[in-house]
Order: sequence, then C-alpha cells, then structure tokens
Amino acid sequence: MKKVSGQKGFNQFGSATSEKLVDVVLIGGGIMSATLGTFIQQLEPSWTIEMFERLDEVAQESSNGWNNAGTGHSALAESNYTPQTPDGEVKMGKAANIYQQFQLSRQFWAYLVQEGLIKDPATFINSVPHMSFVTGEHNVEFLRKRYQRLRTSPLFDGMVFSEDREQIKSWAPLLMENRDPNQPIAATRSRFGTDVNFGALTHHMVDILQQSENFALSMQHEVRTLKRQKDGTWKVTVKDLTTNTTRTVHSKYVFIGAGGASLTLLQKSGIPEARAYAGFPVGGQFIVSDNPDIVNQHRAKVYGKAAVGAPPMSVPHMDTRIIDGKKVVLFGPFASFSSKFLKEGSLLDLFGSVRPSNVLPMTQVGLKSFDLVKYLVGQLVQSNEDRINALREFFPNAKAEDWTLWQAGQRVQIIKNVPGKGGELHLGSELVHAEDGSLTALLGASPGASVSASVMLELLERCFADQMASDKWQSKIKAMVPSYGQSLQDNPELNQRILLETSQVLQLEQDLLEIRAAKAQSVQDNQQAVATQA
Repeated sequence: MKKVSGQKGFNQFGSATSEKLVDVVLIGGGIMSATLGTFIQQLEPSWTIEMFERLDEVAQESSNGWNNAGTGHSALAESNYTPQTPDGEVKMGKAANIYQQFQLSRQFWAYLVQEGLIKDPATFINSVPHMSFVTGEHNVEFLRKRYQRLRTSPLFDGMVFSEDREQIKSWAPLLMENRDPNQPIAATRSRFGTDVNFGALTHHMVDILQQSENFALSMQHEVRTLKRQKDGTWKVTVKDLTTNTTRTVHSKYVFIGAGGASLTLLQKSGIPEARAYAGFPVGGQFIVSDNPDIVNQHRAKVYGKAAVGAPPMSVPHMDTRIIDGKKVVLFGPFASFSSKFLKEGSLLDLFGSVRPSNVLPMTQVGLKSFDLVKYLVGQLVQSNEDRINALREFFPNAKAEDWTLWQAGQRVQIIKNVPGKGGELHLGSELVHAEDGSLTALLGASPGASVSASVMLELLERCFADQMASDKWQSKIKAMVPSYGQSLQDNPELNQRILLETSQVLQLEQDLLEIRAAKAQSVQDNQQAVATQA
C-alpha cells in the first residue's frame, strides 16, 4: 500500500496551502472510515476525501485481524442477541436485525468483488459454520427454545438443532473428545457462517480509494483539534508525527471513526450532543493455537452462553480464524483492563475523557454495574490455568502447551446520560451526529465491523439526505446493495437470492454446497408429502 506522510498527502490535491477545502475528512484508518469513503467515492467520484491515521499503517487497531474474532456477526450463534425474558420467552428482534444488517455488508463486499475492485475474496472472507454449544439441562432447554424461536423466521432456515453426540461430533470433533457421556449437551449449526479478516478488507478498500486522485491518505498524522467555522465547515488541525509539524484542513463533512479514540475527538468537536456521552474501556484477550492437530479438526465458530450474571460481552467462543492465509483456532474472550482507549493509546485516555457533564452518568453506571465490576475483577485475577480450564468446557482434551495468550484490541463501551434514567451502559455501537449533519462520530463496539455497510448507509441517510433522495444515488446504492430498503424477513425469496448470489461472487463454496443440499432436501420433503397424501 502506498504510504503518504507530511505535506505530500495533502498536496495530492494540487495545493501548496494548508487551507484547502475538501468535501470529506475521515479520521481513523479502520473498517468504518474505509467503508464510508468507498461508498462516497462510488456515489460521487469527484468529491475530495482526506483520511488521517495516527499509526504508520491502516487497520492496526480494532479492525486488525488479530484484534477481533472476525465472526461476521449475523446472529446465527450468539446467544446475547436472543435474550430470554423472566417468563422464558426468547426474543428474536435483535437477532433478525443484525442478520439483515450483515447481509447488507455481504452485498456491498460482493459488489466490490464483482466490479473487479477486489480480486480475491478469499483474502478477507471464508466459509466457516457458526455453532451454538451448551451444557447442562437449563442451557439445553434455552438453546432448544432459541432454535424453535429462530426457526419461525425465514432468515434462519439453515439452522439445525441436535442433542445427538455423534451428530455434534461430526460438526466439531474437538468438542466431544473425552466429554462426560452423562453431561446434557446441545448444539445448533448454521450454514452461511463466515470468518472475516476485517484488516485485510480495510486494506482492500483503502487501495480502492487510493486509485483516485481525489483521495489522500496521511498516515502518522494525529488530529488534534476540530473547530466548526461560521460558514458551517470544519477546521481540522492535524499533527504530522514524523516531522512534528502541524497543519490544518477545512472540510464540509467530518467522520470520526477512530475506534476508542472517537469519544475524545467527539468531545473536542464541542458539539452539544457530545455532552451526553462517556466511555469505559475494556480490553480483550484470547488464547490461540496453531497446532495442526487442533486446527485441522476444527472448522467452526462455536459460541457458548455467558455465565449467570456475566455481561453479554463475556460470551465464550472457540473460533476458526483464517488470517492472511494462516489458519488458527482462538478461544475467549478474556477481559483485561487498561485506561487506554486504544491498544496503542495513552494511559491518560480514560481520565482525559472525564467532563463535568459525564461525571455523574459514569458514577451512576459504576453503582448499577455490580455484575460487570465483579466479572472484570474475576477476569483480571485469572491465571493461565484458569483460562485453560475455561477452554476445557468446550475442548475437554485441551493442553496448556498448545495455546498462547494474545492481547487483542481495546473496546470503549458507551456510557450515555439518558433523560429521566441517568447514566446507562450501552453495549453495541452508536452514531452521534451534529445537529446540522456536518460531523458524525461512531462510538462503541460489537457487532461493529460486521454491520459496517448498514451503519454507513444510516449515516448517509442522516447526513446526506438530499443526495440520498436523488435518483442518481438511489440507483447506485441499489446496484451496490440490492436489498437496501427492503425487509429480508418479509421477503424470503429475496433473502435466498441474496444468499446465493453473494455466496457465488464471494466464492463461499461451503455456502453453495449447503444451498444445494437444502434445495435437494426440500424437493425430497415435497416428494414424500405427495406420496403420503397419495
């Protein structure tokens, strides 16, 4: 990838002055900025775009393949997206929404491949079945109810439930090695699961952006201040960390997609909307194995169920990962704590984000979040033996020597001052807009990258409403994301067509095999029904 630093990146627009007006400034070189930039470039090729990244490469924080689980969150296996009410009912709404959001991402990525803008989809996405796996009568009953509830939706047609040990062994052999034969177990398995290397995908998108003379990337550049001008534009002050010089750029629109640092930059913007927010950093760790005896027997992302009282972010999972052609298995997450908002951040980040407007909400969340505090304390005192014992709940024969500890990325959980309720901890991600739509910050974490296309389409609707209403933009967006504006839940045939088309373009061979098998089974079921009636 071409690297640009100092004045060179700015002068790609042919100006020797530091007061150039550009259409869009993207702060942060991660998947969100890259997605928004790519959308805008496809919609308006003549618009000028500047991207600033404080590190010496893009996609080095949360988007990096080693700093997240790469699940391609589509709610196929994650129990925290299907909460259970006190009376036992399993809620499906969030799972259905996330599934449809992920399908928008798949369509956008398929468009980039189909247009020849990304040559080899296997560099960033691969078929990996998604499974839920539980033990104990109570959890088995929950998973059964979850399966029954999800199966009422056409979105989850490919899901299979089993309590049969041999069936589960065929799906994920390591789960069943040396397992207590009297232990109640159950699993679901979903076709169309994927593993996504969001770091590689970000690189692909930035490469696409760099093919235009209207795009400039400046790495090792840190945005220091954001100031709204009287004419509605933004004055962005940027420091070149290699030369220790500062320059400014004026922009009609600013997107803050800087991961954990987005909160701090949002506060620096001075917009009133920022006063409602604070953040709490939580680090993540995984244990990773590249032992061929383990890796070659496991091809699945297997999600368990969080312990009673534990926060949703603690859902354990044992995942196949394919990163830059290397296949590994990871297990986690295990929480760590640092006051940094970024993996390569400052220990002063948390303290620097405290404002008079957010002290009380932060205190209220602290007082109300005993379960979270208890969970974090328990995680921080864990030994390596504790982590291996947690792994053995999934993989009974796990040996400590096969696994190494990896520090993943930092996540900043949203604390929001909600009128009438006070401070609340909001899990997930959230767009915060200036009232006039001239600036947006993305706060929060998972499902994040997986739903990046959906989130950026929401941003375009809010901040570029006039353009989004035009026939030109609507036509182009429909070409990039065919199901945009339509419900896959209400249109099963469209859902199946989108799955088939994106699977073909993205070369997800396992998906195609599953589709053919499902069609064959459907034909067989129909024939049996006819025979029975006869």
